[in-house]
Amino acid sequence: MPGSSRQIATALQRLAVFWRASQWQVFGAAGLNPTQGEVLLRVAARPERAAELAALLGVSQASLSDTVSALAKKGLVVRRPDPDDGRARRIEATAAGHSLAKRIPEAPEALFGAIAGLGDAERGALLRSLTQVIRSLQEARAIPVQRMCVTCRYFRPHVHDDAAAPHHCALVDAAFGDAGLRMDCGDHETATAEQAALAGARLLAVG
Repeated sequence: MPGSSRQIATALQRLAVFWRASQWQVFGAAGLNPTQGEVLLRVAARPERAAELAALLGVSQASLSDTVSALAKKGLVVRRPDPDDGRARRIEATAAGHSLAKRIPEAPEALFGAIAGLGDAERGALLRSLTQVIRSLQEARAIPVQRMCVTCRYFRPHVHDDAAAPHHCALVDAAFGDAGLRMDCGDHETATAEQAALAGARLLAVG
């Protein structure tokens, strides 16, 4: 492994340790463990099917079921029939769940502060790089497909001449730059493997 790759891996590991410790502290103060906290934040943002949520979190459906049951006992989530599929169940936050989720930060404040210290171009470059790393892990089937631009059928990378906003979202018909790349979009619709591969290659090759 090249020295720079090892150093990047080390940096990511340090951030993971910091994130994990912060999660235990924040979620613990709310009476939750990190998995329960992650599930609550996700379903408070939008209801999720149990199977899809388990895949997003990289846990078994049995493990997710235990977590959801614990949250349900606390009155924070409920299971309801999915209006789009009567055979599926959807997990939704209750009023109490939404109230608690609003008091839980999405990420450590210190991390937001550090990222805010970067310029727009630096944030855009970081997002591009992270997108490619996550995409590579997905292709290797090391992690599940995430709801990010490069795996979405609406994403059109580098179709505009404007260096500040070269990409296009066909859903909202709008141009945007690297700093606008999404890692988790509620409007995401999974592209075919061929579409995602082409988008990923073009995002990496141009710019």
